[in-house]
Amino acid sequence: MKPLIVIPARGGSKGIPGKNHKLLCGKPLVQYSIEAAMSCFDSKHIYLSTDSDEIAHVAKDCGLEVPFLRPDHLATDTASTYDVLIHALDFAASTGYEPDTLIVLQPTSPFRKAFHIREALALFHPELDMVVSVKEAKSNPYYVLFEENEKGYLKKCKEHSALRRQDLPKVWEYNGAVYVMNVKTLRQMPVNQFEKVVKYEMDEMSSLDLDTPLDWKIAEYIAQETNYWNA
Repeated sequence: MKPLIVIPARGGSKGIPGKNHKLLCGKPLVQYSIEAAMSCFDSKHIYLSTDSDEIAHVAKDCGLEVPFLRPDHLATDTASTYDVLIHALDFAASTGYEPDTLIVLQPTSPFRKAFHIREALALFHPELDMVVSVKEAKSNPYYVLFEENEKGYLKKCKEHSALRRQDLPKVWEYNGAVYVMNVKTLRQMPVNQFEKVVKYEMDEMSSLDLDTPLDWKIAEYIAQETNYWNA
């Protein structure tokens, strides 16, 4: 495996202003992902993709080099993650390194630990398009999710003959913590078109994704009440 690890950390954020360098229990949020990555990989294969000097300084304080800042067109609200990843791959290629596996670690998943990354990697093989971390979804489309039909009436998103909730198929949602991608596939199509995708299941606590101020409060509570990172 020739890995490239990308931590996408844009400077702007609407849900939680400045969240990627905001202190969570004394550390900038992005530092948790940097440290997890550096526990698993050679730092020369880890790219922090950011447009922010402040976030870049956090990485450098952790001992991680930041070989580029994102160009302006990849630093906007409308810039796609796909374009950010291709930019990182192209930069690696320009240095003579051609990775075959891309590992994406979003900084909004501070409770993802190094062992989660290693376990997800262990599931990956070149015939797959992606291994992705998930959690079991609380809202089941066979049971509590509804759509409006053409008459404006609610109907279940997916029909099933089971009478009990526990007999329904389990459904999963991406938790945003770990993506292990086949570079060859990614260069052919965006992630939402991948077909050969295998799940890596994580528990609800380690799956917490920080998107709103309430998420941040929950993260602080978990950290303080469970001593999570030292457990």
